Amino acid sequence: MKKQVIFLLFMSLTGTYAFAQTFSRLAHTFSIVARDPVTGEMAVGVQSHWFSVGTSVSWAEAGVGAVATQSFVDKSYGMKGLALMKSGKTANEALQALLAQDEGREVRQVAMIDKDGHVAVHTGKGCIDYASHIAGHNFSVQSNMMLNDKVCPAMAKAFEENGKLPLAERVLMALQAGQAAGGDVRGRQSAAILVVAATSGEKPWDERLVDLRVEDNTAPLVEMDRLLRLQRAYQHMNNGDLYTEKNDMPNAMKEYHAAMTAFPENLEMKYWTAITLANNGKVAEAEPMLQAIYKKDPHWRDLTLRLPKVKLLNVSSDDLKKLTR
Repeated sequence: MKKQVIFLLFMSLTGTYAFAQTFSRLAHTFSIVARDPVTGEMAVGVQSHWFSVGTSVSWAEAGVGAVATQSFVDKSYGMKGLALMKSGKTANEALQALLAQDEGREVRQVAMIDKDGHVAVHTGKGCIDYASHIAGHNFSVQSNMMLNDKVCPAMAKAFEENGKLPLAERVLMALQAGQAAGGDVRGRQSAAILVVAATSGEKPWDERLVDLRVEDNTAPLVEMDRLLRLQRAYQHMNNGDLYTEKNDMPNAMKEYHAAMTAFPENLEMKYWTAITLANNGKVAEAEPMLQAIYKKDPHWRDLTLRLPKVKLLNVSSDDLKKLTR
């Protein structure tokens, strides 16, 4: 009922049926669109007191740009904004073209960044206080329905001060600063970080470098931090697998060890580190690691027995017995 009352109030302000047709969902929130000037990667990050905010607010495409569309959301700004930038328009040209066609523009908050780092942002007069934005070099931060007016300045400061971090971590730092400064007046529920590559090539399936969402959580940015660190650890695991395919066991061991160090409680990371040790002739080191894993979950022993068949474990029959007893 409360949502319907708010909706009707805004309908009366705009006085148009067209606005009713474009209304999608509330996303009073704070977000950032950004580009890394060194790698060319582009990102959008967001947190809100709304379920699954990332499915509405955050849009990005490799070699094109990133869009955050929020407040009274019109999700078409995401796809249409990217399409316009892909056609050659700057972020500002794309945003102005969409705003010109939108009778509900005064309740929108939209930010765009293109592949060249041009930034455009709009905060409509009908966005609920505290509502503001700050456009900086290669980034824009924007917020509405905030507890206070400190959120955007805190986000901008955090992003600018962490230039040496990878883009996803910089975005997370900005979001954490926004929350620490007050955040959404209603609290917090979901968050998302999306990072895409600087260019689009022959492997579009690899162009979303980070695509993480926390759909419903009492501390979404805490969980986002864990997920991002977990993704980095699994990147080490993937690198280890690639080295294993090339039979480069020393480098595979380094990558698996880095993953295990990052998340020592993760059984899979421990497991493949142990298997790599065994493949490097260090059965005595691998055996106690595997036994500890089997105690927590005996199914890993079954997996070990299957590995020699596909040449992922190259040990003698006696050593295999030691590793699986």
